[in-house]
Amino acid sequence: MTVPIIYHDLLIVNGDIVIDEGRNPRLITNEACIAQDVKHAILESGLAVQLVAERSPNIEHQIILLAEHDLRIIPGTGAITHLDNSRLLTASTYEFGEFEVWL
Repeated sequence: MTVPIIYHDLLIVNGDIVIDEGRNPRLITNEACIAQDVKHAILESGLAVQLVAERSPNIEHQIILLAEHDLRIIPGTGAITHLDNSRLLTASTYEFGEFEVWL
């Protein structure tokens, strides 16, 4: 069964629009779009910088709350997992299941 496309956006990597071989912008849909929106919200909030500077569980909790503030995300499903020197934020959406964002 094909999942309908509800959300769509341009793919942004390192602040730039990603283009394909034909010089067209690459599009993302559904959970990838939600993940990108959450990542940008975290960056724009300044919490990512605080996380690097303080490495505090309090900052991680604020990031989870910010992600769960998105109405497309199921409250209480956000979690941050520590992997090597990185952190992985996971949460579940109402329509598309789980997504992940590297912090």
